[in-house]
Amino acid sequence: MPSPPPAAARGGARPGPGDDALQLIAEGITAIAGWGVAAISVVRDDGQMQVMAVAGNEDARRQLEGSRTPIEGLLAELEKADDWGLLKFVPHERLDLGEGEWGWVPDIEPLDVPDAWHPMDLLVAPLRDHDGTLRGTLSIDLPADGRRPGPDQRRVLETYAEQAARAVLTALEREELAAQVRLADTARRIVRQASGQRSLEHILETSRPALVEGFRALGMWIQTFDEDGLGKGSVYSADGTTVVLPDELVSIAENAARDLWTDQQVTVVAEGRSFGLLTEQQGQQIIDFLASIGVGSILFVPLGAGHECLGNLVLTRPVHAPGWTETEAAAALDVGRDLGGAILNVRAYEREHRLVKQLQELDTYRTQLIATLSHELKNPLTSVLGHLEILESVDGLPGPVRTSLSAMERGARRLGRVVDDLLLLAQVGDPDHPVAARPVDLRTIVEDVVELTAVEAERRHLSVAVLAGADQVLANGDATELDRVVSNLVSNALKYTPEGGHISVSVTSTDDGQVELVCSDEGLGISPEDQEQLFTEFFRSSNPAAVSQPGTGLGLAIVSRIVQRHGGRIVVESELGKGSTFRVFLPSA
Repeated sequence: MPSPPPAAARGGARPGPGDDALQLIAEGITAIAGWGVAAISVVRDDGQMQVMAVAGNEDARRQLEGSRTPIEGLLAELEKADDWGLLKFVPHERLDLGEGEWGWVPDIEPLDVPDAWHPMDLLVAPLRDHDGTLRGTLSIDLPADGRRPGPDQRRVLETYAEQAARAVLTALEREELAAQVRLADTARRIVRQASGQRSLEHILETSRPALVEGFRALGMWIQTFDEDGLGKGSVYSADGTTVVLPDELVSIAENAARDLWTDQQVTVVAEGRSFGLLTEQQGQQIIDFLASIGVGSILFVPLGAGHECLGNLVLTRPVHAPGWTETEAAAALDVGRDLGGAILNVRAYEREHRLVKQLQELDTYRTQLIATLSHELKNPLTSVLGHLEILESVDGLPGPVRTSLSAMERGARRLGRVVDDLLLLAQVGDPDHPVAARPVDLRTIVEDVVELTAVEAERRHLSVAVLAGADQVLANGDATELDRVVSNLVSNALKYTPEGGHISVSVTSTDDGQVELVCSDEGLGISPEDQEQLFTEFFRSSNPAAVSQPGTGLGLAIVSRIVQRHGGRIVVESELGKGSTFRVFLPSA
């Protein structure tokens, strides 16, 4: 009864769900059919036969169970066999295998009869599926009567061979189903754990247990490619150890991964297997490297998303471990797609993070620049206005001179308002100076602002109504900044409402814990196009009537910044020629 030579005999038996049924059949042959040893093997994807059940002799069981034999050698011997129906018999004199190549040989002396059983005789029943594909073997040895089986014994053995074939197919189907369930669970765990990660290190950390356990691997590593596709990327180890690959192997792996991703395939690299896309020299380089780190085989998986290959995943197994199955290869390709998507998400997140950081730095620089320029302009303007006042107080100045001085003063004061707005804009946009919030009575602020603008409203025959109860309406915020919000909204309403128009300002508390400030006018209105940029710094309306009104283009931008930093929001409802309504929602105190 042959098995592989000692150097390759033990590949690590992989028990399957059907082993009990196979064992019962083997035991039936030894107990009922009158044979000393029976062994049942199954075909594995790596081209080897694995012994799954042995009965009848404890020494044979210890030596044979779990061992693996190359199928090619067995098929070559069976070509010389006598055809006994389902059974194939090779007399010892036809075998090419020497005694040292047999895994277990019974210690018996052949009988001195013509049909004596020789310890080197081979009796095997190839077990095939409905398509005629070899799926396993039933090997029988050591007849109780010491003779080669006659017709009656062969019929009994054929019955057991039929049962063994059905049991092997059932066992393999159950193994396949169990592997599919196991690998599907692995893929599901990887998707669930890796998809939410924000770095490759975390992807590896969370996916490694599922990959190693699901694929029964010794270890793993991932190589990623640079985003520009020009560099060799990085190699990441899941357990924190450093994976140092020779530059030539890194290059080979990258090229192979891109080709495999294009073909949507994975590949196995192991001694004695075809190297596929690799040259003989490249494959041997990889084999030598794997041997140096104690690895017997690898499952090489491309990682990608869409048409882009992003890297490769390498799953390792030790020397003499079971080979990689087709089911594992198919599942690994699915995992490669899932991890590729996770890597793509990580890169998108990292790009977004870098962009946000750059925008934050740019915004900080802009705020600092505005504040610096505003401070630098403030002092000269103060000096200019002071000297203008001195000049205007001089008696006897000609009329044209006084007209020029008046124009200069108006220009300086307008520039001063711009500087003041810029300083305020920088202040409310500075993240290092958050709001010192406290309860603020918004009703009182509205009444004060309306009172201060009463002279302007009366001059232009505008009616301003304050709609608020007698009770306080408390918002949570900074009183000075909220005063500026109300002032800017009311000033705009007065500016853009024609003479004789009506303006209303209301303050109420809402049921959801907010304070609502509403400022409505019967003014020019705002087009939908202008509403999209209304709160942008220095934006001026495209409406000629609005452009003719003086302004810095910063008022509503300041309002929006203040509202945002208070945790509130502002919305506008407007129609050209029918006026505008601004609604501000702020947290209630």
